[in-house]
Amino acid sequence: MAKFLDISLIITSVGLILSVILQSKGAGLGGLTGADTGGVFTARRGIERILFWVTIVLCVVFFGLVITIIILAR
Repeated sequence: MAKFLDISLIITSVGLILSVILQSKGAGLGGLTGADTGGVFTARRGIERILFWVTIVLCVVFFGLVITIIILAR
């Protein structure tokens, strides 16, 4: 049971990292120069909305797995 939880935690964390990296569009070196990097809020449409919700779901699953592993370790 513990191995299954550990493997699922690793898979979830890799998915969470990838989803966060895919969301950070335009976060290149332009932000270092002090230029405006688009402070205007826009509506999420299409794949951006799906990626946003996937990130939220992965985050909830990640924290749920961590709490489960901590409780079972006692």
